[in-house]
Amino acid sequence: MKKPYPHNNDIRGAVLEVLAKDPLIKPDEFVERVRESLEEKGFYAGLVTPKRIWKIYEELVRSGEIYDYLGVVQGMSSENSF
Repeated sequence: MKKPYPHNNDIRGAVLEVLAKDPLIKPDEFVERVRESLEEKGFYAGLVTPKRIWKIYEELVRSGEIYDYLGVVQGMSSENSF
């Protein structure tokens, strides 16, 4: 049976889940952990690009939904974050 391809909301949920489980994760491990989370939920994550994952992470940070735990979003200083 073919696994479904994840939508942005599915990736968003995986990003939030990974950060909730391990807020001290290193940026170089982050993409792979998000993909693993998607696979655990039954999605095919093989074609989910790092660029797409980082874009969703950045959107979450810029909207104020999450803190920039990974410290990778440009233009976000400590005054702009929470």
